Amino acid sequence: MQRARELCAFSRIEPRRIIVVFAVLFVCITLPARSATAESSKEKKVKIENGSQVSLEYTLSHDGDKLESNVGGEPLKYTHGQRMIVPGLEKELDGLSAGDKKQVTVTPEEAYGPIRDEAYLEVPKAQIPEEAQKIGAQLMTKDQQGNVLRPRVKEIKDETVVLDFNHPLAGKELTFDVEVKNVEEAAAAPAAAEKPAADSE
Repeated sequence: MQRARELCAFSRIEPRRIIVVFAVLFVCITLPARSATAESSKEKKVKIENGSQVSLEYTLSHDGDKLESNVGGEPLKYTHGQRMIVPGLEKELDGLSAGDKKQVTVTPEEAYGPIRDEAYLEVPKAQIPEEAQKIGAQLMTKDQQGNVLRPRVKEIKDETVVLDFNHPLAGKELTFDVEVKNVEEAAAAPAAAEKPAADSE
């Protein structure tokens, strides 16, 4: 009899109230699951470490003057820890993740080095094309190993020309404004093959 009364009472509940009750239950059940998913995605955010494949947008400046930028263009891609970018910048990117932004100021010693006097070379004028015999002109040559060098004309004398083989940014404190666009985990090192056991004979 009690069971019959319960059924009758349930049948008198408006359908609209039943829908509301089920909707509340659905929200209560699904919200924790979504929250857990969000927490899980945060935990999986990849951080920059040795071996990471990193994509960067950057703006390089010196004393407030913008020297170059790839913002809005193709990101700079490099492997972290392989000295593919200036050491001072690479060091400051450790632990960052995609979406992070940072301004980094790098000393000459951690960028392109100080200006070295031994990087100046005085050569006869006859070795320099006449049209390049002007201060600031850039030449192209190769060293004994075949590496391409781009010295600049620093000084012109009566019989010789002084070439500057320092990097154009040597001796300068540089500022990088960077945004990390993407970080991929370092590839796992392949497992070493097992060596066969030596014969016991």
